[in-house]
Amino acid sequence: MSVKLNTRQIGDVSVVDVAGRITLGEGSSALRDTLREMVSKGQKKILLNLGEVSYIDSSGIGELVSAFTTVTNGGGQLKLLNLTKRVKDLLQITKLYTVFDVHDSEVSAIRSFV
Repeated sequence: MSVKLNTRQIGDVSVVDVAGRITLGEGSSALRDTLREMVSKGQKKILLNLGEVSYIDSSGIGELVSAFTTVTNGGGQLKLLNLTKRVKDLLQITKLYTVFDVHDSEVSAIRSFV
């Protein structure tokens, strides 16, 4: 199963629900294209809901970092929501957990945008 992306709007925050696998190829390019399109449309507050992500490889991690850079350079904020244990462990091992603003509750994540 590849990745499925569903975008929804809550106020001025764009929530991207990600399900499946973020891996080299289709998974990471779909995420990249979606986020670049959002930034180009001027969406500055982006929340990635990773609660349904079953697997992420090094390419997927690279894509998250790239997305963070793209959104930040565009004057926006990218935050992560509902990390699975596997993804959370991976971000902690790679020391990226401290780079991202990570939330367990969608409500608190949306409130955290300024």
